[in-house]
Amino acid sequence: MAGVGGSGPDAALVAAARDGDRRALDTLVADSLPLVYNIVGRALGGHADVDDVVQETLLRVVNGLRGLRDTSAYRSWLVAIAVRQVRDHERDRRTARHRGTGLDTAEEVPDPASDFAAVTILRLGLTDQRREVAEATRWLDKDDRALLALWWLEETGELGRADLAAALGLSGRHAAVRVQRMKEQVQVARTVVRALGSGAGCGDLRELAWNWDGTPGPLWRKRFARHIHSCADCGHRTAGLLPVERLLGGIPLLPVPAAMIAKYLPSLSGPGAAHVGGVQAPPGDGGVTLVPGNGGAHTAGVRPGGGGAHRAVRVINDRPRGVMAMLSNGPVAGSAAFGGAVVVVAGVLLAGHLNAGPPAAEAAAPVVGSAPVAVAAATPSRSPAKRRAQKPTPAPTPRRTVAPAVSVKKGVGVWKMRGVSTALARSGAKWYYNWSTRHDGITTPRGARFVPMIWGAKSVDARTLAEARAAGPYLLGFNEPDMTAQSNMSVEQALALWPKLMKAGRVLGSPAVAFGGDTRGGWLDRFMSGAAKKRYRVDFITLHWYGGDFRAAAATGQLKNYLQAVYKRYRKPIWLTEYALIDFSRGARFPTDSQQAAFVTASTRMLAALPYVQRYAWFGLPAESGKPNSGLFRDDGTPTAAGRAFMKAR
Repeated sequence: MAGVGGSGPDAALVAAARDGDRRALDTLVADSLPLVYNIVGRALGGHADVDDVVQETLLRVVNGLRGLRDTSAYRSWLVAIAVRQVRDHERDRRTARHRGTGLDTAEEVPDPASDFAAVTILRLGLTDQRREVAEATRWLDKDDRALLALWWLEETGELGRADLAAALGLSGRHAAVRVQRMKEQVQVARTVVRALGSGAGCGDLRELAWNWDGTPGPLWRKRFARHIHSCADCGHRTAGLLPVERLLGGIPLLPVPAAMIAKYLPSLSGPGAAHVGGVQAPPGDGGVTLVPGNGGAHTAGVRPGGGGAHRAVRVINDRPRGVMAMLSNGPVAGSAAFGGAVVVVAGVLLAGHLNAGPPAAEAAAPVVGSAPVAVAAATPSRSPAKRRAQKPTPAPTPRRTVAPAVSVKKGVGVWKMRGVSTALARSGAKWYYNWSTRHDGITTPRGARFVPMIWGAKSVDARTLAEARAAGPYLLGFNEPDMTAQSNMSVEQALALWPKLMKAGRVLGSPAVAFGGDTRGGWLDRFMSGAAKKRYRVDFITLHWYGGDFRAAAATGQLKNYLQAVYKRYRKPIWLTEYALIDFSRGARFPTDSQQAAFVTASTRMLAALPYVQRYAWFGLPAESGKPNSGLFRDDGTPTAAGRAFMKAR
């Protein structure tokens, strides 16, 4: 955004956008995105619904811009809309929970990799006390977190106090009181972060934290703060904290995540660096920062690194087809009428006035400034038995339905087979793993992710751990340590090796037990208790499940009950990394093809709806020809009945 201290964009730009100038509108909304994303993201703590709330905010900005009379007030108006959308979102979530009767309606569990505090630290390279401030935000209640989102931007020069007060609907004096109270809570939370992160700490603090599940929150902040206030040892450790105002100045906006682009514009999610409006994010950074380009108005573009050719989004009737998915889910819609002209806003990337260009498979070279812009196109260790732009045309074109997006939850276990990369791409899986840290011979499809695993004790070596770290951020823990035929590890052995896995994976999953994940005193329960006692990090629970009841509805219900029981015990996100219908009670008995396919359909719908299930992976991709199995694709490249059902799963 142009200007500092809340001055906002140039009033002439706002007026032009309001009066129907497409390029001005594109520029205005693209330049507004980082501010909106940072407000919403920090207020919601990186919740899975952040991109939805950002999308709704931008839609309301576009739809309401024509009614904005004072163009100099755009910034305050924008911020107020963002804050209102956050409040509406929180209200709707509370209503949904009150109406719910079980774990099906539990609050969505945030993906640890989307934790806004962790992402802030990682992307901005915060150190020392600035890092502690970012971590402290996790401990605030929702109202204070929303206020902190605004005040943080005020301290970094992105907002003025008038913007903050207007967004809250308060007088300047009242806003100052609210900010001061929030700052006091941040300071308290900083002492908690410091005390808990001070190594051994004091014995009383460890005892107090005995039954804490490791999830920061207001209740535990108060409990820990009471102890710290009365404890000389903890008080000494938390002394010397600088005023938080001195720590936030100069911190830039957090980059808009690449996942937001990948979700709505999959063609832009390829490898290489990303560049939008003048700021480049390095390869693998996972984020794109949008800032004003050169001069007055520009259309935001993307430049993946390492390519000169470009491909533009197809334009039909002055409407960029591909970009519509950003602000509308479903048919080509999400447009607003300004002065009788159809104006399309594309949220993250606003593609207007596109010129023709030769097609390319990977990269793009947009021209930023007065010229038009082209939008860039951007071996298992177990047995399978065990498991291009066209100028606008005046001819009317029928609306085109955009296919629903595939959930990031959808995954599959993979091992080498003929045509494995083609089969993996056809499956539609958004992630996959192969019980290893390397995927040699397997090409990762565009928009998908490989997730490494440390299979067992013998895999805990420097080379394997380095491979896991390079493939991150996710890392799967040991494979079925409770089975002698698998990694076969004791709880004590797994705990002894766990610190090495914590260094290799920024988001680390528990060992995946074969069964009994919900059993008190079982392998997983003893591991989780030991990890809590040692203050080891376990970011999500990894499970396997195989059903011997081949009736789709019954089996789906049994799987759901198991997942609910495990979530109820640990209250952590769940990754179901192996599942299928296979009866292991007497050898390995498989259902018919139609039974397995019916279960795929029923179970994927159920898993997509459970808020605490973050990922699932079918076992597995290859189907051994001529033998009963649960595979999705034969080695000739044709899908099985289960494979066809899996391809349709969203």
